[in-house]
Amino acid sequence: MHKVRITVLKTTLDEELAAEYGVPGLSACPMLKPGQVFYADYAKPEGLCDEAWKAMYQYVFALAHMGPEKELFYYADWIDKPGIAICSCNDGLRPVIFKLEATDIESEP
Repeated sequence: MHKVRITVLKTTLDEELAAEYGVPGLSACPMLKPGQVFYADYAKPEGLCDEAWKAMYQYVFALAHMGPEKELFYYADWIDKPGIAICSCNDGLRPVIFKLEATDIESEP
């Protein structure tokens, strides 16, 4: 098993939905910042939001088990770069977008 690099690509705010359903002053996620990097295999890395982890852990686990010949992920009908997945947390008003990358960094037992 290898580590997976998790990079925060961007934080967003759906202003229309936030205006209708959000609390006053709601803004993009305050926990994560674009450019932040985490490494994971089967366990949530420290500092990563629990809800984000719940939305991505199955992709992290699959990428962690990819061999060195990294393949197109998820039936090759989603992302056109081998060993990469793009996903978001499940916050419908202010989702955070992540890039998950298979690496050659060995996991420690």
